[in-house]
Amino acid sequence: MGFDLDGSRRSPGAFMAARVPSFSDFLASYAPDLLPGGAVRRTPAAGAEALPVAPADGGLTGLPHATTIVTAVGDGGVIIAGDRRSTAGNIIAKRDVEKVFRTDEFSAMGIAGTASVGLEFVRLFQVELEHYEKMEGRSLSLEGKANRLATMIRGNIAAAMQGLAVVPLFVGFDEEAGSGRIFSYDVAGGPYEEHRFHSIGSGSVFARGSLKKLYRDGMPVQETIRACVQALYDAADDDSATGGPDLTRSIYPVIAVVTADGFARLAEAEAEAHARAVVSERMQSPDGPSAPV
Repeated sequence: MGFDLDGSRRSPGAFMAARVPSFSDFLASYAPDLLPGGAVRRTPAAGAEALPVAPADGGLTGLPHATTIVTAVGDGGVIIAGDRRSTAGNIIAKRDVEKVFRTDEFSAMGIAGTASVGLEFVRLFQVELEHYEKMEGRSLSLEGKANRLATMIRGNIAAAMQGLAVVPLFVGFDEEAGSGRIFSYDVAGGPYEEHRFHSIGSGSVFARGSLKKLYRDGMPVQETIRACVQALYDAADDDSATGGPDLTRSIYPVIAVVTADGFARLAEAEAEAHARAVVSERMQSPDGPSAPV
């Protein structure tokens, strides 16, 4: 019999006996407190202090929140990019946070919402996909991955109602369809498949308006990347919680591409080149490029 850090007894045999393909399902039965938001779901002991109820703005203002993520389907793949700012109320909590992550060889995920819980979701989802592949000898389909993420988000609903909400944006290359696909979520799970482009976070309305203006079907990957960077710039231009390219500190958006060759994050130098090109264009035309008529 083993002991956890809190002194409770748990049998190590549970690890050997478990044959479920879902790691999060196993964790829910073995140690539910280790799931994202698990501390919120536990009933406080007598005299214990409960977590605060979410304020009217839907979040716990003292916690860092990630902001804007954009994505667009390009020719042969899908691009996902995120700004680098996190906020705590009206304060910039961090200027160089990362919000875009590889989840497996052919998929990626961006997060908006409570940053700490979002990072837990990313790590758990990465393990979930790897666990399934090891247990079943094959990877999930892209829709299967999207549905698994939806189940995990739904399990966080109690925490979300107390302000610890996470809203991810999941993208990937569908090997069967031969194209990139986009899935968005609400705090209750979803998922909802989006077409062509999408955005989440506090600056999403401005980013989506920018992509609506600049996007066209079948855009080459490099042009799609540039459109996403333009969209993040427009979001930062109108939303104080979204950070634009910070040339003085060398902080640029995180940009990733998922194609038939797999996940690839743009090198810092390449992200810088795109960001500087957009800033240079905005010096001549502050409102950005016009949509073709």
